[in-house]
Amino acid sequence: MDLPLAVTDISTNLINLVQYPFMQRAMIAGVLMGLLCGFLGSFVALRQLSFFSHAVGHAALVGIAIGILLQIEPTWTLLPFTLFFGVAVLYLIDQTDLWSDSILNIVLSGALAIGVILTTFIQGYRGNLMGVLFGDILAVNWTDIALTGLLLVVSVSVLLATLKQQILLTLNQAVAKVQGVSVQFHRYLFVVLLSLTVAVAIKAIGILLVNAFLVIPAAIAKLLSHQFKPYLILSVVIGGVSSIVGMLVSGAFNFPSGPSIVLVQFCLFIAVFLATKLFGILQLSGKST
Repeated sequence: MDLPLAVTDISTNLINLVQYPFMQRAMIAGVLMGLLCGFLGSFVALRQLSFFSHAVGHAALVGIAIGILLQIEPTWTLLPFTLFFGVAVLYLIDQTDLWSDSILNIVLSGALAIGVILTTFIQGYRGNLMGVLFGDILAVNWTDIALTGLLLVVSVSVLLATLKQQILLTLNQAVAKVQGVSVQFHRYLFVVLLSLTVAVAIKAIGILLVNAFLVIPAAIAKLLSHQFKPYLILSVVIGGVSSIVGMLVSGAFNFPSGPSIVLVQFCLFIAVFLATKLFGILQLSGKST
């Protein structure tokens, strides 16, 4: 098969695939999750909370296992568990003299151990657990889409309404406190939004990859801009666009959906990184001549 014919076949398959309702739901969910993770991820990267979201993501296995064991939709046990876990971890960090990464390592390891042990009590087929680890955006339903859309609206509304306070907290918490910002309230508010975002994204992206979905778009945006507003917009756009491209790659080559999206983001990060380095070298050589 020559290349033009192969490209035509792929295009035809994609057009046919997009006509299916499950693919349409997946595309909508992918865009919403990309926008949501890109938006919150921009703050996560600047506040160096990537390991925090990583811990919440891995601990989510407990919430999912509880739902399966109780024979109810895991989403309804996952959401309250991740919310409780995120707030509890932040409280532990505030109440101890240990380094935050030590606390995160301890609670991540403990929660993951509990989650793995709970999965041993699940009887019968465990194929759905593979979807939990690596994600299956094709399995999202309208309830998942509605939750993601609602969380996106709430997150954008809350953080943009308090943008000045959020920027101060990101730059320097001590200065924010002097300026009269309620540091603790805004810290816990952000952790609540972040924990819920991790929970709703897990079904599509998976426990092992959800943190990348939050961090990579923001990292790419940071390479492209050093001003906050363009950085924030770029992070959101990259999150949404990479989700669509990843879904198309998944459909065209029959790859898993979550890893496909993250792979697209990773490749884009490498390309932007190399391009910025090359541009910097060309600028230096131009000045030297």
